[in-house]
Amino acid sequence: MPNPNDFLRRHMRAFEMLGVLMRITSFSVVSWLGPKSPFMLVWSFNSIDAVLLSWCAVLRRDLPYSILNIFWIGVGVLGILRALGIF
Repeated sequence: MPNPNDFLRRHMRAFEMLGVLMRITSFSVVSWLGPKSPFMLVWSFNSIDAVLLSWCAVLRRDLPYSILNIFWIGVGVLGILRALGIF
């Protein structure tokens, strides 16, 4: 069975660039649309990029970026819960 970590390591730069572009896109949407933003979509998108960037940082053993992006996973989860009206 193929190891997903090996695939990610081989294509690390491309996945990191994808994660960065996803983050830029999600914050750009909020900046442009303000309160009319589709917050559930934005926070879901932001959480996915945080998982991707965290995974890359952990594989590279880059502690500062691992902590930063794992923090963004938490921010994304809270954003999703707020978008659902739970908070």
